[in-house]
Amino acid sequence: MTRKMRTPAVEPQRLRFSAQEQAVVYEARQILLRHLNQNPVLTSWQAVLDYCALTIRGDVERFHVLYLDRRNRLISEECLAVGTVDHVPVYPREMLRCCLALNASALIIVHNHPAGDPEPSSADLAMTKEIGKACASLGVVLHDHIITGAGRETSLRARGEL
Repeated sequence: MTRKMRTPAVEPQRLRFSAQEQAVVYEARQILLRHLNQNPVLTSWQAVLDYCALTIRGDVERFHVLYLDRRNRLISEECLAVGTVDHVPVYPREMLRCCLALNASALIIVHNHPAGDPEPSSADLAMTKEIGKACASLGVVLHDHIITGAGRETSLRARGEL
């Protein structure tokens, strides 16, 4: 899979699919998700990024959490919030309530930027710090915050922002 690097001065062109093409894309996603659900998914960091790029996308922002056990195996992947084209409400309390209910030891938070640019906003960075503090107070490890965009992902841990 090749990844296109986009320059900030160029506005992305939205792909317009016909109804038939949208149906084909939907069916292809369903086939891939069935395959991923039947096979080990998160066996490497690249597999985590690929999983996030496939499942967490859309025309509005979506906030997901990957809940992990002590051995960093996926317990559950939950969509906690769906927002607008440029904002999604995040409530650390709800995320950690679910974490405790699942008996998870660690988590990875993920959200998408529908406009395509996965660079974190100042609000993204502030929210990540707030979630990190809440996790630390309960002994839960926050492994990363991944932002997916058009053809690429940004890891806040890799950027040193976590």
